Amino acid sequence: MNKLGRIMLAGGAVGAATFGYAAGVERRHWTLRRATVPVLAEGAPELRVLHISDLHMMPNQRSKQRWVAALAELDPDLVVNTGDNLAHPQAVPAALRAMGSLLDRPGVFVFGSNDYYGPKPKNPARYLLPSAKTKRIHGDPLPWRDLRAAMTERGWVDVTHRWHDIEISGIRIHIAGLDDPHLKRDKYSKIAGTPPQESQLSLGLTHSPEPRVLDAFADDAYDLVLAGHTHGGQLRVPGYGPIVTNCELDRARARGASTWGDRMHLHVSAGLGTSPYAPVRFACPPEATLLTLVPRSKGGSLKSTGLFGNPPSGARANIR
Repeated sequence: MNKLGRIMLAGGAVGAATFGYAAGVERRHWTLRRATVPVLAEGAPELRVLHISDLHMMPNQRSKQRWVAALAELDPDLVVNTGDNLAHPQAVPAALRAMGSLLDRPGVFVFGSNDYYGPKPKNPARYLLPSAKTKRIHGDPLPWRDLRAAMTERGWVDVTHRWHDIEISGIRIHIAGLDDPHLKRDKYSKIAGTPPQESQLSLGLTHSPEPRVLDAFADDAYDLVLAGHTHGGQLRVPGYGPIVTNCELDRARARGASTWGDRMHLHVSAGLGTSPYAPVRFACPPEATLLTLVPRSKGGSLKSTGLFGNPPSGARANIR
């Protein structure tokens, strides 16, 4: 075998091994990420917010269901779900099993494109193209109304194009959400306006973190916006980061906590799933995030904590 042949063979072997890891290992490497976000007034108690997004649930994804259900042991004060829960017309029961006793806690949600429409087979290379250059292809309608009915029956609040005010641990929280900007279903005019003065925390929800939407929330002086959709890039190159964000958001903000404008904070979840037609993740494990909201004077931090596989009873003790 000549030198070129050996190089090609070695390159093919590395590529196959990388794909095998991305498809067979990392996409099930469930990870808890922690972030401290300084958005509260001086003297306010800490608030623990569990952010979950992009489950892309299939009926047979049992380990994902068990892992997400075990997050209830974190004892969050508020659960936020930023959409794309479904990937199959029969996945509503599986998604509800995953959310489990989290549905007994205060929770709010908005939906994303993959709550409304199922995935369709497409060239995986489309994920590497800028969002504006790809034509959206809708799959069959999904039973999002059934999911919404079950979630609201358990007490979670759908904040799509509406406000919701709640008090937790003595903190008055004003929450507003949008329908999915990725599908251009967002109508910010329905929630426009500065949050009430008596609110001590203003929280915005959107599935896709499009800059035009973030600008609107920032102009209205929101403290924090939570979003998903990007999958953290899904494929990240070590030393470079995500190749794309699948929206107009810049790559540096594809996952994790950051700031937007003068005072607003942003958290983008890398999510817990993938399309069944692109079941790979590389250098970007599936994640949920426990956000600890603290007074602005304390600053913030971001770190990942490995909580992999199926957490045993008492999994909370394994989270540092």
